[in-house]
Amino acid sequence: MKAVHFGAGNIGRGFIGALLSQAGYETIFLDVNGELIDELNQKRSYHVDLAGTDRSLEVTNVSGLNSINDEQAVIKAIEEAEIITTAVGPNILSVIAPVLAKGLLHKKEKGNVIACENMVGGSEILKNHVLEHVDAEEKDWISENIGFPNSAVDRIVPDQHQDDLLTVKVEPYFEWVVETTAIKGNPPEIKGITYVDDLTPYIERKLFTVNTGHAVAAYLGKFHGHETIKQVMDDPAIKEKIRGALQESGAVLIEKYQFDAEVHHDYIETILSRFENPDLSDEVTRVGRAPIRKLGPNDRLVQPAVSYIEYVEKDPVYLAEVIAAALFYDNEQDQEAVEMQKRIVDKGRIKAFQEIAELDNDHRLVKVVEAQVHHLEK
Repeated sequence: MKAVHFGAGNIGRGFIGALLSQAGYETIFLDVNGELIDELNQKRSYHVDLAGTDRSLEVTNVSGLNSINDEQAVIKAIEEAEIITTAVGPNILSVIAPVLAKGLLHKKEKGNVIACENMVGGSEILKNHVLEHVDAEEKDWISENIGFPNSAVDRIVPDQHQDDLLTVKVEPYFEWVVETTAIKGNPPEIKGITYVDDLTPYIERKLFTVNTGHAVAAYLGKFHGHETIKQVMDDPAIKEKIRGALQESGAVLIEKYQFDAEVHHDYIETILSRFENPDLSDEVTRVGRAPIRKLGPNDRLVQPAVSYIEYVEKDPVYLAEVIAAALFYDNEQDQEAVEMQKRIVDKGRIKAFQEIAELDNDHRLVKVVEAQVHHLEK
């Protein structure tokens, strides 16, 4: 069995590539990093260290191809692969689409392409990029024979420097959920994939728990003078506020998708324990970067807060406090933070928040956040 994976970075090697190898696939990594590709071809294996433990996994039967310089070999690898996966970042999906399209058109059997990106609808977006590079007849063939099932992935890979170029450290916990409706043929047999009919609840669960929790830690941590997530998690007052925010976002998920309340409570505690892993600690400025995006209407803070008002019919307390704290977030090395503070100077904190979150003056969340801002100003 052969698998092709676009992206030989830490996520590619430490998460998706490792699971493909463990499932018995000969895994070919495609990347533009010539040094990584040469190392993969020389060693044909690498180690994945599990953060916070003394365990390490050996990933074998791997190789690499330069996706720019070895186009014909890349096309042949795609042609022969039973499964194709990506972990390249949302902005690079359009870049890999041309060579992916060429390879798919050479396939003789049905296959599946799974984009394992931190985004909603990644595989479907990749499919649309691919179809831009084929004619009408080829579009029909790809749509009929190649599945692009959407997926949700979750594994923390800390910033790291390893003596060995290929060794990568990841947290022991992971989640890889794949939607079945778009799969062509039989679902790939990969231990670690959870197959579901509807991915939406799982995408929101991750966004409203992992991403929300990390943001709460970063913005409250920065406001109270902490430098790392580990320092934040060692502060019992802030840890309880993170738990409170996740209980608010969790109440939305339970009401909206009928998640089991006890199971979701356990999931929240699992996420908190992941944040406490000292080997995964990150700087609050890295976790909190891009505050304009993270305060957007469909992102990890405003969306669950607005949904809490809608589904629970109460005002969010903890989510409102972290939104207020985010409006005080200042980091000269972060372009979005600089831009946000400029807006705040020009228009005031609440008006700037309204614009970023796309909320009307009389929205309940605006009033609740305004009260929290006044509290923090004191």
